[in-house]
Amino acid sequence: IFFRLPFRANFTKTAHSMETQKKIMAAAGGGDRLSDLPEPILLHILSKLWDKKQVVRTSILSTRWRFLWMSVPLSLGFTFPNSENQNDILAYLALINRELYYWKSCEKIKRLFVSSLRYDKIYAKDVDLWVHFATKVANVEVFTLDFYSSQQNYEFPQFGYKNSSLRELVLSYCQLNPCGSVNWSNLVSLSIGNAELTDGATEKVLSGCPNLECLELRKVSGIQRLEIRSVKLRELTIEEYYDKNHDIWLEIIAPHIKHLEIIGMCSEIRIEQTNVASLVYAILRLNFDFEDEESNLEKEFSYLKELLHGVAHVENLELSTWCIECLSILELKGWRSPPSRRKFLELSVVEDQLDFPGICSFLQSSLDLETLVIDWFGDSPRDLLSRYTNKDKQTMRFETHNFNGSFPHLKTVKIDNLWGLLSENKFVLPLVKYLLKHATVLEKFVIAASFLGSDAFPDHAEMTKEFLSLPRSSPHISVVFSY
Repeated sequence: IFFRLPFRANFTKTAHSMETQKKIMAAAGGGDRLSDLPEPILLHILSKLWDKKQVVRTSILSTRWRFLWMSVPLSLGFTFPNSENQNDILAYLALINRELYYWKSCEKIKRLFVSSLRYDKIYAKDVDLWVHFATKVANVEVFTLDFYSSQQNYEFPQFGYKNSSLRELVLSYCQLNPCGSVNWSNLVSLSIGNAELTDGATEKVLSGCPNLECLELRKVSGIQRLEIRSVKLRELTIEEYYDKNHDIWLEIIAPHIKHLEIIGMCSEIRIEQTNVASLVYAILRLNFDFEDEESNLEKEFSYLKELLHGVAHVENLELSTWCIECLSILELKGWRSPPSRRKFLELSVVEDQLDFPGICSFLQSSLDLETLVIDWFGDSPRDLLSRYTNKDKQTMRFETHNFNGSFPHLKTVKIDNLWGLLSENKFVLPLVKYLLKHATVLEKFVIAASFLGSDAFPDHAEMTKEFLSLPRSSPHISVVFSY
């Protein structure tokens, strides 16, 4: 009796539970409510499972679920371990190949991502298999081959140049040499990194992407003429373009692009207004890369002037610390920036340099300006300005600077990463006074402060009082402080 009592109690509880379940099933019409949901809802639920193999295991639940997993959109990602051991690399290669074989029946693999492999030609057949899986078997929409620094690049296979499902393609340390025409008819975004290209290969690739909207070239070399005639391609990013022969430059012809970014250390890049006539937003966060910096300073200044002439018509412009430093030197030499139509301007300024005469000279060519952002965080300067002048001379030149005019459209000014009070900041205060004096319709002045610790936070009321005590032309300024 002692041993039977728990058994009878559990049996009674189980029987009651089964009876309750039968009543629920009967109320639901004899089936389970989850399986009766519409297929799109079931697919959405399954897509939220973290372990994708759990999705496959749902095929045993019922006949309704048997093949449902095959239509669930999945993403497959593989990042090689940080190891120089050949056995570790080979083991991970085998793992990827097994996984792709496992998922070959899935109908909706949207994304395949492979990264951090230090490529070697002995892995070519494995990588060919991944490309074949992405472009011929799974027909993924997003495909990434982001290899690690290598002595040799992977030769992208010819069969991979024909595909109508790809929408985003990222290739790093991959060589593009299409023998025939390229057909990436639905590709919207293309990123190519760490590759030596040719004008011919680049032209074939771009002509085979009629729906391309965004092109990114990272650390590429070899091309001299980048011609983009597509009306759909609106964004172009060039990061660290380099050519060993500095007498050869990259010419950009892209009459329909709206957004252009040139970033990092670059060889010469030339832009003419007529070749980028539709350009609206230009970001020039670059520095020119020369082996002999001392003998090429004048070249750098000349290239910057050409670039500024080429983007004088854009409405939005961002400039790096290098651009600002060179502008200050050019201003000392008597050069004036060409008149512009820009309405938004963002300047990255290094705090330990007195670049204000150059900044103010550049602002005078921006009389249509509506928004000005000054970011006090930037790259470390090369201290070129000290070779041409010193801080005392620059301060005197700035204080005696005569600007007979105003900024009739400037409504918003924002200063990012300000340290301490205005009165304590000998670099920022002169510029703030200058802007308050000449911005006649200024409506908002935003100061985003940065401090090392909570003890360094100044009092809001004190900062506001200090700011409003400065002479200003516009009577309707609101001051906004943030941290």
